[in-house]
Amino acid sequence: MNVTGTNFTTQSPNDDMVKMVNYTTTRIVDKPVVKKVEGMNILGIVVFSIFFGCTLSRMGPAGKPLSAFFECMHIATMKIVTLIIWYSPVGIVFLIAVKLIEMEDMGKVFTQLGYYMLTVLLGLGLHGFIVLPLVYFVGTRKNPFIFCYNMLRALLTAWGTASSSSTLPVTMECLEEKNKIDIRVAKFVTPIGATINMDGTALYEAVASIFIAQYLGISLNFGEVIIISLTSTAAAIGAAGIPSAGLVTMAIVLTAVGLPVDEVTLIIPIDWFLDRFRTAINVLGDAYGAGLVAHLSQEDLAELDRQAVKGIDINDVEINVNGGKFQEKNGGLDNPSFTKM
Repeated sequence: MNVTGTNFTTQSPNDDMVKMVNYTTTRIVDKPVVKKVEGMNILGIVVFSIFFGCTLSRMGPAGKPLSAFFECMHIATMKIVTLIIWYSPVGIVFLIAVKLIEMEDMGKVFTQLGYYMLTVLLGLGLHGFIVLPLVYFVGTRKNPFIFCYNMLRALLTAWGTASSSSTLPVTMECLEEKNKIDIRVAKFVTPIGATINMDGTALYEAVASIFIAQYLGISLNFGEVIIISLTSTAAAIGAAGIPSAGLVTMAIVLTAVGLPVDEVTLIIPIDWFLDRFRTAINVLGDAYGAGLVAHLSQEDLAELDRQAVKGIDINDVEINVNGGKFQEKNGGLDNPSFTKM
């Protein structure tokens, strides 16, 4: 059931068939027109899921059963996806073989893929070494490039493993030991960042979708580009911190603007290479985020430290207003227990 089907219209091919010549391949394709279609509305479902998840998190104990159900579904789905990934190389070989057979000029295709790779790498470079450092500098007034250099070990680990989750321990170690970030901030920010802060993946999915549209000779209007940007961001939030997770969520972006999902096989041969760079940018974004949070929460952290020095641990204090009791669990000379009669 499409619970958000009335909220959006999507681009869908009509019944008119046209002949399209696209430099490398002559094929018969559907001429896309904009019209409302029945069926799964990917963008609407993503937006609805985000608000539904936020509502569940604010419900407290009442929302825990449903949250546990979705968590179990997520784990089961990831196990299925992992199993498919193990056997996917066999299928990918035949998918790529079909594409190669359809190509009339393979040299042109490789040139287009080269420009695509260059565009992705240039975009990741601008984001990772200009946009993120600028945000960090504006927020902290500290040298962002020294901060980045101190994260070099984590970035190399991310490049080698292509997994934000696998890099997480190294990321926290570099933040704490090299950049002197409070371990409480590092332990709080980096796991969240490794789960939802996939800025490199979002950029990659947007560029890949536009490249596939250009390869097919389909012109995208401004509204469709905006939809690609928003859907790529939302899909990247839902991507797992495993290698090539962006390919899994790429179907969401392509479906949102009516592009054929099977064309993603065109970029599979080079995805393993680009995946390493976008993972490194994801980790770098997590690190800059932790540094910014640590700077903005300096006063709060200092207050917690002062309370700890005085022997007051807010996690150990029990306050019973109705009974007139103020009781410190640990007790002792510095932590006495008081009872009001």
